[in-house]
Amino acid sequence: MADKNARRNADTDDLFKAILALKNVDECYDFFEDLCTMKELADMTQRVRAAYMLLEGKTYEQIVKDVEISTATISRINRCIQYGSGGYEKILKRAQKK
Repeated sequence: MADKNARRNADTDDLFKAILALKNVDECYDFFEDLCTMKELADMTQRVRAAYMLLEGKTYEQIVKDVEISTATISRINRCIQYGSGGYEKILKRAQKK
């Protein structure tokens, strides 16, 4: 298994610090529209929506129908939720409380 800390470096730290400096949703739109292509932003949006649905106990079939995302991508998200670092669950639960 690859060392997940191998992805940690100063450049990635700079990206995450920039994201943490965002103050509101409007700033997020401005920053991410500059940073990402429309496709990349749409893909990330789909992944977050699918993660919410998985955490709510929705089936792959329900997610495919609602989000129009592939079962392969849903499976990857589900693996991250089940066996990953806990990022989806921790952050999405925190976001729901706001």
